[in-house]
Amino acid sequence: MSRKKVIAGNWKMNKTPKEASAFIKELVASVKDVKDIVVCAVPYVAVDSAVKASRRTRIKIAAQNMHALENGAYTGEVSAEMLVDAGVSYVIIGHSERRQYYNETDETVNQKVLKALSVGLKPIVCVGESLEQREMGVTEDFVSYQVKYALKGVSEEDMKNVIIAYEPIWAIGTGKTATSEQANEICALIRRVVLNLYSRRTANRVIIQYGGSVNSKNVKELFSMSDIDGGLVGGASLKIDEFDKIINYNL
Repeated sequence: MSRKKVIAGNWKMNKTPKEASAFIKELVASVKDVKDIVVCAVPYVAVDSAVKASRRTRIKIAAQNMHALENGAYTGEVSAEMLVDAGVSYVIIGHSERRQYYNETDETVNQKVLKALSVGLKPIVCVGESLEQREMGVTEDFVSYQVKYALKGVSEEDMKNVIIAYEPIWAIGTGKTATSEQANEICALIRRVVLNLYSRRTANRVIIQYGGSVNSKNVKELFSMSDIDGGLVGGASLKIDEFDKIINYNL
């Protein structure tokens, strides 16, 4: 089954609203002939300018996080409803940096996934092991558990809007990249988990990204693998020339 790739740039805490707007306007030319889906995950304060700059283009806008509740006394948080009203289409959930620095748990990830789907947002759900876990040989068990917990209560119908991003923690921002075979092996494992939870049809159509130091030099090899359906790109998505090469990897 042929799956459309989703190439998402995770800007993390970078770019002001003005910088975001200028970048996206420049990026429009890069996506002109691209058949894949291109997403920019911008900081909260840049959402409005990014949405405006991407109107009537093929670029989609994502948030980098959200709260699981609609409203309440949660200073500094942003709800899924707010994101939808602001024009956001996708949201990253459970990034390893959120898990590491802000106490995200498998439970909160699951709550956010269910909430995002309930309001029409497409969650990009991040899973991945640490270097210690890989060296202990528990990668498959650990990633399988993360996927199962994240998808708890998600209907098969809603799975068409779920993206899973495999991001080995040891390869995020380190310059280290899992080999294409290592990355594909775990993406294939994730697909088998989805198969066991749902059906072959759902497993065949679910988008599974690879993230972890994706750049213009390794993108073609990574994206040519059987079970890798695009990437969640970090630092390389902040440079227009580099992101252009990633988006147009097959030209």
